[in-house]
Amino acid sequence: MSRYDALHKKYLQDAERLLRKRDYPQASEKLWGATAEMIKSIAERRRWKHHSHRDLLVAMSRLAEESGGPGMRTLFAYAQMLHANFYEDFMSPPVATQYARDVRRLIVKLQSLNGQP
Repeated sequence: MSRYDALHKKYLQDAERLLRKRDYPQASEKLWGATAEMIKSIAERRRWKHHSHRDLLVAMSRLAEESGGPGMRTLFAYAQMLHANFYEDFMSPPVATQYARDVRRLIVKLQSLNGQP
């Protein structure tokens, strides 16, 4: 297990705990982190750049094209919105909850591309 896989797992668990506590800004950042770490894990295995936000966007675009999933780009945009929500706390609880569900769908897709259940 790479360090990115370990961080992904930790952040995802933290996000679930924070969502149960209704701490939406903190949960938002943990979901962003879980997404970013999974993309980094995939990118590292494929020897792609993965150290900046731009690198993550490029990797995500490549993965979306590879998997035939244009919806993955939209789900990634939701993850980026959650990242912004951490700083600004602008999402209402229902919106944050819906974005969290959407980002979990992206994470499941990324896990399958990374050979994880």
